[in-house]
Amino acid sequence: MAKVVLQGITWGHSRGITPLLAASQRFQELNPDVEIRWKKRTLQEFADFPIEKLTPTYDLLIIDHPWVGTAAATRTVLPLDEYLSREFLDKQQQLSVGASHDSYNYEGHQWALAIDAATPVASYRRDLLEMHNERVPASWEELLALAQKGKVAIPAIPIDTLMNFYMFCHAVGAEPFLGDEEVVDQKSGLQALSLMKELYRHLHPEMFSMNPIAVAERMSQTNDYWYCPFAYGYSNYARKGYARYLLSYAELIRYKNRRLRSTLGGTGLAVSAASANRDAALAFAAYVCSPDIQATLYAEHGGQPGLRNAWESPRINQLTENYFLNTLPTLDDAYVRPRYHGYLYFQDHAGDPLQEYLAKGGRPEAVLQEMNSIYKKSLTTSLLTK
Repeated sequence: MAKVVLQGITWGHSRGITPLLAASQRFQELNPDVEIRWKKRTLQEFADFPIEKLTPTYDLLIIDHPWVGTAAATRTVLPLDEYLSREFLDKQQQLSVGASHDSYNYEGHQWALAIDAATPVASYRRDLLEMHNERVPASWEELLALAQKGKVAIPAIPIDTLMNFYMFCHAVGAEPFLGDEEVVDQKSGLQALSLMKELYRHLHPEMFSMNPIAVAERMSQTNDYWYCPFAYGYSNYARKGYARYLLSYAELIRYKNRRLRSTLGGTGLAVSAASANRDAALAFAAYVCSPDIQATLYAEHGGQPGLRNAWESPRINQLTENYFLNTLPTLDDAYVRPRYHGYLYFQDHAGDPLQEYLAKGGRPEAVLQEMNSIYKKSLTTSLLTK
C-alpha cells in the first residue's frame, strides 16, 4: 500500500522546525504508512504571504491566531471542533498557557491547536549585569536609566513596534480597538507614543532593523547589550549549548506600580480543508499537541509548548534555566489581538508610521491619524485580500 504523505509548512527557526521534526519522526515510526515532510519559511515570509494561498498545497499549517478571522471567512482550514473529540479540546483549553487555545477559537469554531505559546518578556545577560554592578530593571525609571547607558536592546521593526504600542496603550489605561473609528482614543494614544519615544530615543539605530530573533542572537553571541525589556521570548537562548552566552528571562517591568501587559504571540497548528489525507493530518495534530508529547518530545527539542503542563514541568525548566516558570505569569496576562477578517491588513501596515515616528520623529497626532485611516480601511470588505 502506498504511503500517505503529509506536507507541512512552518517557520524557519529552531523553535519552529526542530520540535516538529522530532515529533514527526516518532509519529512516523508509530505509523509506518505515513510520511510527514516539513518546509520552513522565514519569519518575514510567514508574515507576508497569505495562509489561505498555502492551503491547496499543504496539509498541515503553522499559523498565527490573528488569521483565524480569515479562516472563518474562507473555510480554507478545518474547524477542528467538528473532527476532534470534545474531551480532547476541553483538555486543551484547561491546560492552555494564557489565552493561547482560545485565541484560535473564532465564530464558534476551533481553527487550530495552540502548539506554541509566546509573548514579549524580558531577557538579560546575568553575567554582564553582575559584572557592572547593575540589577535587572524592575521599574520604568530603572529601565530608562539603563537605556541611557546604551545597553538596552529592543526589536523595533514595524510589527514589533505595533505590538508594543498595544502594550503601552494598556499601560496608560486604554484598551485598543474598542470602536470603529480609531485604534485608541487620542489622549491615550498620545500618552502611549510619548512613553515609547522616551524610551526608543535611547536605542541604537540598528534596532529599527532587528526582530526578536536578531536581538536574542546579538545578546547571546556578543557583549553589546545587557538587557531587553520586551521581545517575544525564545526558550532556546536559555538552553545550554544553543548559543555562546545564556540569556535569562523574567517578567516585564512595572510602570506606575502596574506590570506591563504584552501582546500574545505563539502559533497554532491547522489542517487544510483541501487535504486529501485529513484523517492522517488530524491524527498527527492531536498527537503533537497532546499533553504528553508537548511536555516531552516537543519541549525537549527546542519547542515552546502551548500547554501549561510543559511550562510547569520541573524537568523542562531545568533544561531552560526556569525560562517557562519565570515567564508564565506574563503569558497568562497577555493581550489577545483582534482577529476579524481584515485585521491583518491593519497589522501589515500600521507599524510603518509608528516606526517612522520612533526612529526619525514627527507629529504624534499625524501618526495616530494615519493608523486610524489604516484601521478603517481594514474594516471594509474591499481590502480583505492582499
